[in-house]
Amino acid sequence: MDIVRTPTKSKKRPLLLGGGVVALIATTVALMRLDPAVPTVERAAVLIDTVKQGDLVREVRGPGTLVPEQIRWITAQASARVERLHTESGRTVKLGDVLLELSNPDLQIQTMQAEQQVRQAEIDLLNLRTNLRSAILTQEGTVATMRTQWVSTTQEARAADSLVRMGMVPAFEASNRKAAADEFTTRLRVEQERLTLMRAAIDSQIAVQASRVVQLRAIADNQQARLRSLTVRAPEIGVLQELTLQLGQWVPEGTTLAKVVQPGKLKAVLRIPESQAKDVQIGQTASIDTRNGLVTGRVARKDPSALQGSVVIDIALTGALPAGAVPDLSIDGTVVIDRLQNVLHTGRPATGASTGTSSVFRLESDGRTAVRVPVVLGRASVNSIEVLSGLSAGDRIIISDLSSFATADKLRIR
Repeated sequence: MDIVRTPTKSKKRPLLLGGGVVALIATTVALMRLDPAVPTVERAAVLIDTVKQGDLVREVRGPGTLVPEQIRWITAQASARVERLHTESGRTVKLGDVLLELSNPDLQIQTMQAEQQVRQAEIDLLNLRTNLRSAILTQEGTVATMRTQWVSTTQEARAADSLVRMGMVPAFEASNRKAAADEFTTRLRVEQERLTLMRAAIDSQIAVQASRVVQLRAIADNQQARLRSLTVRAPEIGVLQELTLQLGQWVPEGTTLAKVVQPGKLKAVLRIPESQAKDVQIGQTASIDTRNGLVTGRVARKDPSALQGSVVIDIALTGALPAGAVPDLSIDGTVVIDRLQNVLHTGRPATGASTGTSSVFRLESDGRTAVRVPVVLGRASVNSIEVLSGLSAGDRIIISDLSSFATADKLRIR
């Protein structure tokens, strides 16, 4: 008969499973202890510079334009309409050349009215002088009459007083003649004072009317000047610019009609970033790149405030201008602000601070890896910066923008 046999349980499988778990754990621990993968950058994609020991010229740079040193703006003295154009922008003009003609009938009428008011005021002044002189002459005649009557009544009073003592004239008649003499004495004094007041007042009355004539004459002269300004003339020798008016165009008072510039007298106006402009001082040397040559100059003026993140610097040009240097030409300017003697310096890192503690990637001796090292940077220039500590002369560092590797401490250079 068949015998049923129970299979024997194997003890090797638990042993095999236990060994696999141990190996898995060991592998996991080993992987956890591994360093993260080192990022790789292409050598052609980074800019490498060498730390040097020597002199460092600190410079600041900014864009700008060439601007005439002397600009004469021509503005409309009165509202008018453009009737005729005698020249155009870009032409060389001489003093007194007619540039354009304007017209304003209302201004002509106002000028004539102002002249009429002046003439009327002059006539009033003449009449006033005549009337005052006539009044004085009349008063002088009155004073003379009063003096004659005073003399006559005084003599009669004296005679009557003598006759009273002789008994030839009654006392009341002598008293009446004395009263008449006293009356004419008072009247003579009053008329003399009136004459004095009239003579004193004549000058003030004439002065008031004369000042009115002067005032109206000034108004009339101003109107005449505005009328003459309708014929626009060149105020000086130079090149005419920005004459863009058209025939029939209405020009309000104060509108800029054109400007006259001196093309041979130019200056450079630079816009220096406000973070760098603090070290710019009057008198520092500068170099202006006109895209057609370099021109030397010196800082002549510095704006006291910043505008839209930059400070305006005026450069007086001391060198000869190259061909093609014209007003409003775009330029680049560099200002030398300091010269450092025998300092450690390198190219300015794209992501490094201008001053203070930072970090850069320094290449190892094999040139295939770069390690992040802390550095202390000092005074900076446009393209260079002083190294205070952290690097040595001959070290090679990456100065390109590596902000995408901000968390990496090591790079592989391929």
